[in-house]
Amino acid sequence: MSTHDAAPETPGPETPVRFDTKIVVLLREDLETWQRLNVTAFLVSGLGNQFPEVIGEPYEDADAVGYLPMFRQPVLVFEGTKETLTTAHARVLSRALPRALFTSDLFTTGNDRDNRAAVRSVATADLDLVGLAVYGPKNAVDKVLKGARMHP
Repeated sequence: MSTHDAAPETPGPETPVRFDTKIVVLLREDLETWQRLNVTAFLVSGLGNQFPEVIGEPYEDADAVGYLPMFRQPVLVFEGTKETLTTAHARVLSRALPRALFTSDLFTTGNDRDNRAAVRSVATADLDLVGLAVYGPKNAVDKVLKGARMHP
């Protein structure tokens, strides 16, 4: 049997894991550092609930102390202008990809109920986006992010 006919090897613990999906956060470039961190945390918080496949196994240290499971794959963070976010938002909607948004109004609210009311009170085209999270197939997510750059 030639090497081309050989059955593929079973991946071992050293084999890198490749994902056919991406988790991405796009932030508006003019945010303060604390805002970038806050927006990122809020945006990704809903993914595990809606898409349990993105969550890995729980962690445990050498002393058998347990820790919560986290995303099984990296979260890539990008930045762009207000226009970049508006364009990305239109693209994500046209592709019907799972998404989360954060608007500038949410910096002035203090609870989840008021956050939802603030978003609900603004038409889609008028949302003042400061952050967007997207989850989906790599190629579709890449198309949504066209024009954005990796966060420094």
